[in-house]
Amino acid sequence: MSQLIIIKQPKINRVQMIIGLSGWMNGGKVSTGTIDYLKNKLKAIKFAEIKANHFYIFNFPGIIELVSEFRPNVRIENGILKTFEFPKNEFFYHQESNLILFKGKEPNINWEEYLYHLFELGQRYNLHRIYFIGSVAAATPHTRGIRISCYCSSEKLREEVRASGIKFTNYEGPGSIATFLTHLAQYKRIEMINFVAEIPIYIQSENPKAIKAITDKIIKLLALNIDTTDLTRKNLLFERKINELLAHQPQLAEEIKKLEENYDQEFFNDKGGFEEWLKRKGIDKL
Repeated sequence: MSQLIIIKQPKINRVQMIIGLSGWMNGGKVSTGTIDYLKNKLKAIKFAEIKANHFYIFNFPGIIELVSEFRPNVRIENGILKTFEFPKNEFFYHQESNLILFKGKEPNINWEEYLYHLFELGQRYNLHRIYFIGSVAAATPHTRGIRISCYCSSEKLREEVRASGIKFTNYEGPGSIATFLTHLAQYKRIEMINFVAEIPIYIQSENPKAIKAITDKIIKLLALNIDTTDLTRKNLLFERKINELLAHQPQLAEEIKKLEENYDQEFFNDKGGFEEWLKRKGIDKL
């Protein structure tokens, strides 16, 4: 029995899909937060979902701090059960841009079946390209620009992305469902681009700076008409709060200065050194 539930049939064709998942690649809520932002800005409409019951281990053993993320979410008020919610995996569409947004929770099991439903939906609307948004915690300071790396399903796509100045990923180790999705997309001849933002390892809350950095890349690539001024304001407030907290943690502030030095050194090395960077910017030395 299919776990894909179609709610309505939008009039879209030759679509592109943007995917955000909670789980391993959602540090700072960059993956799901970007989908939420685009969904709200575009007023995208829900039209399908993947049922949860085949894809999650709800009774994962262990202490509550470890297993709480695996369990369904419930709300009880004054002794009465108000809500019981399984993980949501929802598709939204924006007709004007022939765009599908997918927000879900990374499945614990049956990855291939889960992604089969994603491709099943995509086939209905001639899906030709997928973007996945993710993030990882790294030794990067909150005071500098967000570094975004990328990996693609083909050489052709890599050349297309190269012009945007994004670094390409070099990695070997445990894979995510996004990597498996890219692997399947290659066989199905569907283009796929993965964006991964680096966020400071010392900040646990939602990171609007990274969400804006990824969103700006998506807006440019898809030619979407979205004003991100509100994200800019949210990021300024975010950085102000971080700096206020750091004023009371001098040891952490000192470590962040070291991260800034490393970041700046890597930046100028990538640009061919400081003098080459000045030349490219048309700046005369003092």
